[in-house]
Amino acid sequence: MSLSVLAQRALDLSSNGLERRLRTLTSPVGPVVRTTDGPKLLFCSNDYLGLAGDPALARLFAEKALELGCGAAGSRLVCGNTASHDALEAELAAFLGTEAAVIFPSGYQANLGAIGALTETQDVIFSDELCHASIIDGCRLSRAKVRVFPHRDLAALERALAESTEKGLRLVVTDAVFSMDGDVAPVRDIQSLCERYGAVLYVDEAHSLGIVGPRGAGLCAAQSLPPEAVLRIGTFGKALGLCGAFLACGNDAARLVRSRGRSQMYSTAAPPLLIEAVRAALRISSLADERRAALHGNIAKWRELAHQASLPILASDTPIQPVLIGDEKTTMEVSAQLWQRGVFVQGIRPPTVPAGTSRLRITITAAHHAEHIERLVTALSAVLLLTSR
Repeated sequence: MSLSVLAQRALDLSSNGLERRLRTLTSPVGPVVRTTDGPKLLFCSNDYLGLAGDPALARLFAEKALELGCGAAGSRLVCGNTASHDALEAELAAFLGTEAAVIFPSGYQANLGAIGALTETQDVIFSDELCHASIIDGCRLSRAKVRVFPHRDLAALERALAESTEKGLRLVVTDAVFSMDGDVAPVRDIQSLCERYGAVLYVDEAHSLGIVGPRGAGLCAAQSLPPEAVLRIGTFGKALGLCGAFLACGNDAARLVRSRGRSQMYSTAAPPLLIEAVRAALRISSLADERRAALHGNIAKWRELAHQASLPILASDTPIQPVLIGDEKTTMEVSAQLWQRGVFVQGIRPPTVPAGTSRLRITITAAHHAEHIERLVTALSAVLLLTSR
């Protein structure tokens, strides 16, 4: 009986157009990739600065494997902490101007662990309704009360703060760049509200680190927020081209997260060879003004051509450039037809986005060339014309 229930649920998933299927790459990530179905133009990676396939980083990775071995063999609190981990945390703190930083194996684990470690039952979290799934899950699993405010609605957030009677920590949580819409949080205005109402601001900089701000230090740095006034999550799997994440914070917050962050305490530490590659990627990205200029030039090129072709793009000046389709099945049909034309763009459906707002999540990188973007616009225009008939 139990297995038949699972079979019916899997069937329902498929019949509703919500089953996920993997596409397989057989080459390093870049603007053009090899797949099991031939070469494709890649327009859905988070490799914003083009570092994931960087030959220098790949060579360093190989060298460090020979020097340091392949695995950490334990959580950081057992035997998995190395000089490499300590060095990266110190470098991250220095780069972002904070007292401390704490590394996690992934961005999901960072939000899950940090939010749970920092909050208790007497606390309240105010979360933007479009925050990343890892933030939503971190809030749900925390012991704090959670109040969700409408997306980027400062007036609603202020009302919620003003009406709150909780005596503990007030934590306001938001993405910097929202991962499905590509729009930007008004972090300076949110920080002003936090100061007025005695709250602490927590910002996930996953899609802004390496992209904006001085030396790519992120949205909070770009908007001149005091480093000591913000708890910042950053990831290594987007602009830095690798994987892993961190919380940049004060010493007290770091002590709490190291001692109570369950997703870090009970996970094997990231391998030291990966940590050394992240240290190198951080140095490269902090000096990558030319790559950032190329990225923003490519975004402007895409938006110009998309407007000329009357594509249904959302308002975004970030690498995340959604094309709104609406219907789930149509979205996946457009994605499949683009694949057949040699363009790899994933369709995004509920529950990742609200019902009726399914979309193509196009991402632009510094590694794309003008002709890649032109081919994307041409293919997308043709496919949308066909599916509208």
